[in-house]
Amino acid sequence: MQLQGSHTYTAPVEAVVAMLGDAEATTTKYTGMGHRDVEILECGETDGVLRIRSSRVVDVDLPGFAKKVLKPTNTMAQTDEWRPRDDGSWDGTFDVDVQGSPVHISGVMRLVPGDGTTTHEVTITVDVKVPMIGGKIADWAGKNDVRRTLDAEFAAADAWLAAHAG
Repeated sequence: MQLQGSHTYTAPVEAVVAMLGDAEATTTKYTGMGHRDVEILECGETDGVLRIRSSRVVDVDLPGFAKKVLKPTNTMAQTDEWRPRDDGSWDGTFDVDVQGSPVHISGVMRLVPGDGTTTHEVTITVDVKVPMIGGKIADWAGKNDVRRTLDAEFAAADAWLAAHAG
């Protein structure tokens, strides 16, 4: 199951990249979404790659058909990596390991600078390795929790940038 989203921030790309590389911004984003036990395991730039590794506990309200194969509470280990491009944009990837679960979430991202703005484009892939109903679970997740999480991440970034960007 693939899901795409795009959002334009009223901040230059430098401010957005600074926010992405700020451990406090990442923690605030996740706790604001109701996630708990948020840990930032790595947050910084090495060899031109901005890497953010985090862990958090997330509760999900599962539909009945998924309750037999998935747990409603999961630890998610996430790695985001960003690389600058020569044209001023940034390319990113992310990988989310839903520990102990047959669910895997990954994707690609791009930050595109505008005139004092930055457009954040995201393509998410949800894969559920469960015979017979994996596709149905992935489709449900993409239309519900994954979409809500993406929208909440965009809103958290807007709030952070409004409060912290120069």
